[in-house]
Amino acid sequence: MRKPILSAVILIALSCAFVRADDWPQWRGPELNGTSRETGLPVRWGATENIAWKLELPGWSGSTPIVWGGRVFLHVAEGDDLFLWCVDRKAGAVLWKKRLGGGNVKMRKQNMSSPSPVTDGRSVYVMTGTGVLKGFDFEGRELWSRDIQKEYGEFGLNWGYASSPLLHEDSLYVQVLHGMNTDDASYVLRVDKKTGKTVWRTERPTKAVRESPDSYTTPAVVRHGKAVEIVVTGGDSVTGHDPATGKELWRAEGLNPDNAPFYRIVASPVIADGIVYAPSRVRPLLALRPGGRGDVTKSHLLWSTVNGPDVPTPVTDGKYFYVVNDRGIVWCLDAKTGREIYGQQRIKAGTYSASPVLADGKIYVTNEDGLTTVIKAGPKFEVLAENDLNDYCLSSPAISEGQIFIRTGKHLYCIGGRRGARD
Repeated sequence: MRKPILSAVILIALSCAFVRADDWPQWRGPELNGTSRETGLPVRWGATENIAWKLELPGWSGSTPIVWGGRVFLHVAEGDDLFLWCVDRKAGAVLWKKRLGGGNVKMRKQNMSSPSPVTDGRSVYVMTGTGVLKGFDFEGRELWSRDIQKEYGEFGLNWGYASSPLLHEDSLYVQVLHGMNTDDASYVLRVDKKTGKTVWRTERPTKAVRESPDSYTTPAVVRHGKAVEIVVTGGDSVTGHDPATGKELWRAEGLNPDNAPFYRIVASPVIADGIVYAPSRVRPLLALRPGGRGDVTKSHLLWSTVNGPDVPTPVTDGKYFYVVNDRGIVWCLDAKTGREIYGQQRIKAGTYSASPVLADGKIYVTNEDGLTTVIKAGPKFEVLAENDLNDYCLSSPAISEGQIFIRTGKHLYCIGGRRGARD
């Protein structure tokens, strides 16, 4: 009896350790929705205050740092070239750099390093805006390489490709939703993470016109009962796909009710407590029940709001749903009903492109000037702190083991002290 009991104790201990200390393995974190279970996080910092270290970077990027144990991964643009960096979390020093390819171009705020890497703790995967998709082990050895544009045609988005891959179980899910500069069909890929080979490719039709087929979003995962679906937004609609086959199971229209020609979508779908939240270009934002089949536009709609975001992806704890728009105006809604808890609360003036993250009863919101406003989570709007790094910032914060990682144009900042280290 001792051996099974000891094994059970070890498993419980490991489980508790995981709950205490999260990694940040994908753009929207361990829960894939911008939330973390971390506690005791920093509230105040500055360019020289409460900074564990900072690492100089060659330039700006919308890509978010990805953290696993003692390593931080960055997608980096340097001149014409694109790289994957692996950074020692303790020292803030680069362990290795791997060139992904050339062809980096700037398109207003966008460049070809915008997609964030993803990791399962053993390997790390990265997609460039030029269509290069590669896998590496943690020592920087290349596992496989793909050129998605070469295989399936040039990307036709107006502002360049920026969607991050979704890592779910044994596969990467990559969306290419476009139409402004191409007549080629939009599609979704499932790629085996071990071999890099395509498991399936499914086309995703749309009636959207002009720029409106373009989507810069990242796929999400929704679970209901024993079923799992891949959620994709763009081209005026939100769709649910069978992860085994890629088949479209359901579709909700209504993300562009007036069929406007320039309704590209940037903010990604959010999943919490079995609800799919689908932003558009500000209005509307739809909340849907998953699990339907066919056209679920009316049958599975829970609520909608005209006060959605444009660029920053919302965040929710399942009880309250928080929207921060591009001008720094905040709404808090009931996540189940859409009822407004509070609305039109302004934080520091500026432009907001990074997505808010929620942890430790706080919402962290960073603007393009590098100012992070810390808001108290809950039904009452309260600003707890304003923390200025005084540098251009497009990247969303990442949270891991008591620390916050913020990427600006000039530096990667590691903020606060590390707890529960798992190197």
